[in-house]
Amino acid sequence: QVQLVESGGGLVQAGGSLRLSCAASGRTAANYAMGWFRQAPGKERAFVVAISRTGSSTYYADSVKGRFTISRDNAKNTAYLQMNSLKPEDTAVYYCAAQGRTYYTNKYPADYWGQGTQVTVSS
Repeated sequence: QVQLVESGGGLVQAGGSLRLSCAASGRTAANYAMGWFRQAPGKERAFVVAISRTGSSTYYADSVKGRFTISRDNAKNTAYLQMNSLKPEDTAVYYCAAQGRTYYTNKYPADYWGQGTQVTVSS
């Protein structure tokens, strides 16, 4: 079992920045590829970004390329999402996910999910 706890969400003005954290407990987070997803009101949960087990590979949704950066510190069992140049359309609940693979793939569901953290970007 892996427990994922997100933090760092909040209210920010357009153009601002936030850094989300996803702390993993239980089994070693280094055994899992990690991803971030988001769900806006009235919309389905959508992929944002993922990172491989070692951090050597990252994958971004087109909508966040150049603005968001994923990273991880396996020694701290934590993944991060640095969000810059935020836009009102980035408003959503952000979820951390863990998948027991070397490289994250959306062909298969995540093995574990966090409870989510709200990000609200005002215009």
